[in-house]
Amino acid sequence: MISSRRWVPARALVLAWLGLMALLAITVMAAYQPLGAANAIIAVVIASFKGLLIAAVFMDLRTGNPLRIVFAGAGFFWLAIMLWLAFADYLTRLPH
Repeated sequence: MISSRRWVPARALVLAWLGLMALLAITVMAAYQPLGAANAIIAVVIASFKGLLIAAVFMDLRTGNPLRIVFAGAGFFWLAIMLWLAFADYLTRLPH
């Protein structure tokens, strides 16, 4: 049986880990800043970057076949729809 796994250089893994640790540090620093509603927005943006970094390195989307990229994009598309619907629900429950 032929394996479909591709060897990932250690440099890419270490850089991904350093990037994730840097984003974690930024997340923790932002969580302790009194920014009001902007804290949630900043947290979602940082989490999106973490997800994109993980997808690029560990899901092999940088050099993956086009079908894999299409399905990963569809997953992010549906995630965006769910976040949009959750935000719309939140806005309808705000006191006026």
